[in-house]
Amino acid sequence: MKNAAENAAIRQAERRTEQAVNKAIDEAFDPNKNEGNNNNSGNTQPANNTQPANNNQPAGGNNNQPAGGGEQPAPAATPADAVKAAEMTYAKSDFVPGDEIIFEDLLVGEKLGEFPSMWDLMSGNAEIAKLNGENVLSCIQNTQITPLMKTPKNYLSESYTIEFDFYVPQKINGYWRFELKKPDDDASHTTFEWWTEAEATRAIETGWRSTTNEWRHSSVSADLSKVGWHHLSLSFNKRALKIYVDGIRVVNVPNVEQAGWFTAYAHTDAQTGYHLRNIRIAKGAVPLYDRMLTDGKFITYGITFDVGKSTIKAESMGEINRIVTLMTENPDLKFSVEGHTDNTGNSATNQTLSEARSKAVVDKLVENGVARDRLSAAGKGQTTPIADNGSDEGRAKNRRVEFVKI
Repeated sequence: MKNAAENAAIRQAERRTEQAVNKAIDEAFDPNKNEGNNNNSGNTQPANNTQPANNNQPAGGNNNQPAGGGEQPAPAATPADAVKAAEMTYAKSDFVPGDEIIFEDLLVGEKLGEFPSMWDLMSGNAEIAKLNGENVLSCIQNTQITPLMKTPKNYLSESYTIEFDFYVPQKINGYWRFELKKPDDDASHTTFEWWTEAEATRAIETGWRSTTNEWRHSSVSADLSKVGWHHLSLSFNKRALKIYVDGIRVVNVPNVEQAGWFTAYAHTDAQTGYHLRNIRIAKGAVPLYDRMLTDGKFITYGITFDVGKSTIKAESMGEINRIVTLMTENPDLKFSVEGHTDNTGNSATNQTLSEARSKAVVDKLVENGVARDRLSAAGKGQTTPIADNGSDEGRAKNRRVEFVKI
């Protein structure tokens, strides 16, 4: 307890020092900034205190994310300069999302109060709740969950990425623990915790088992004091582990034992719980140029959109920036940017949405320095699936953006 108090004091001092630097980024990720009394601080109730199941559900083709995204639309009042600050942060990130989606849960179609259909319960209590009109996965008090997979304890490969959004409430004492576990075993060999102490700076603690089987530990500085949604990205490549919060790398460990599966554990002192959304696991991350040389095109799941809109989310800027770099280094390259959906919902709506999103990607690339005559936009809707639309995994693979060489 003494060490924890000392660490908290140090972190608070660091936070004051860095506050000016982080201000723009904090505003960028706060959808309720400068919105008067309309804030999120009181909206963390579990499902039994939320709205009926049919309220605010996206309809038809609105659930089809051409690039695999699933985040609900952000409030329109987010300032333009805050959006730009967020985009600049993500553009500097070296996170590369995996190429092959093996698990994705957008929580669409789930019923309030029910256990989420794509997850398994290890302990505690988890259920579908609504937060600001959208479905969230709510973990109450002491709860541990894991994705429901065909090979439940051995699905992570030697190269993979994991992404999700997590919600930081205003006043709650507790922590999230993300545990990477050994294949076919319950033993945890890598943990990543972030604390949400009421009225205090949030701390991040990391522990890992090295490839020489030594247990190591570190504390890192990251500001999670902002109430609202944060985006976590994790990348593992053979033995190197990197973790990012809101586009900023906070963990970089070069020598970590490979995991087979993971769990998310919530520990809180209240019934309000913690919330997750937009969870995705993907294999590999082949360089863009190598993918293009092999197939004459490359598919990206790293460009994501608001549900039912063509608004590109800020966390897409890392992928956008890599494509800009690729085209800058190869001035003869020209691409047809093609948006694709799954077959959920109305075909005509999906077609229109994919066209708008393809155009949005082209516009964003042009905005970042690519000549417009090197790009064309083409919405393909649900007409050219690359996987079975009868499964969640297949639909996730079909929601994509393709860059086809022309």
